[in-house]
Amino acid sequence: MSALPPPRRSEWNGLQLYQTPESPVAIDLSDNTSRFGVPPAALAVLRGAEDEWIARYPSGYGEPLKHALAAYAGVRPEQIVTGCGSDDVLDSAVRAFARPGETLACLAPTFPMPVRFAQLNGLRVRETRVGPDGSFDPSALLVGDPAIVYLCSPNNPTGACLDGDAVDRVLAHATGVVILDEAYAEFAGTSRTAAAPALGRVLSVRTLSKAFGLAGLRVGWAAGHEALVRDVELSRGPYTVNALAERAAAAALARDVDWMRARVAESLAARAALEAGLRALGLEPLPSHANFVLVPCAGAPALAARLRERGLGVRAFANLPGYGDALRLHASPPAEQDRALALLKEALA
Repeated sequence: MSALPPPRRSEWNGLQLYQTPESPVAIDLSDNTSRFGVPPAALAVLRGAEDEWIARYPSGYGEPLKHALAAYAGVRPEQIVTGCGSDDVLDSAVRAFARPGETLACLAPTFPMPVRFAQLNGLRVRETRVGPDGSFDPSALLVGDPAIVYLCSPNNPTGACLDGDAVDRVLAHATGVVILDEAYAEFAGTSRTAAAPALGRVLSVRTLSKAFGLAGLRVGWAAGHEALVRDVELSRGPYTVNALAERAAAAALARDVDWMRARVAESLAARAALEAGLRALGLEPLPSHANFVLVPCAGAPALAARLRERGLGVRAFANLPGYGDALRLHASPPAEQDRALALLKEALA
């Protein structure tokens, strides 16, 4: 047997591991998670975990969690699919709805993971530019009848809600599946999740990592027509949501929705303060409907490195299409955010 590793799949050439921060920092505003606490009902479940939950497999496809999510979303349980974070749902959906050689169409810039999953599965990727106000050309997006159209609203990393009329045109004319990533819907106060099952070809992807503050438990989900959900589950496989996460998430959905909405209100107030603080430093954040802001800023990668040396983590983008270098920061409680702005002021100087 050869001691050499097998040849890499050609479509993987150029791909690298997803980059995570190289070291912890005192204040981390880089990942768009919630800094406003954890749902009390979820914490109670985790603290009261029973041995049997750990020793046995969880439900195969998240059946108990599906019922809780369906009640929250206003759909039926059979119209819900769960996964290990929304990345898992997106990955499974890309495999389910496109064959190697087919096309995934998306906007640029946008959340990079669907593009990565497309490359891993041998798909072609075609991008259409999106404006800071969420405007885009739906006709350009639909050229060639792509197998999958991926839309993220509010869009990450820009924070804008996509133009509603343009999204409607995509939904009306797409011949493939439309994956509508609504991870930040709670902050925007609007979503198409409840309507997705009736649209047939639309999968609305959501998460409990953002507004619900459960990023560490990795609970993602989506709503769509039963046939779409079935195909994603065939692609996904069983047992991807662990037993503790499933129980904690179901408890939060049953008892902590009002708590979550109060934390969202805090986050939006903090985002407004963050925007004002950035403008006071001579920066101009883009309008946002999420819990973060994107700030065009020359030399952003070097600035982010100086901030990390000072104990502040932010996400830096180099040559972001249409925007150039930029920083992305998420909202956080006042004391933490004020300190972050002070560190940014030092680093800018």
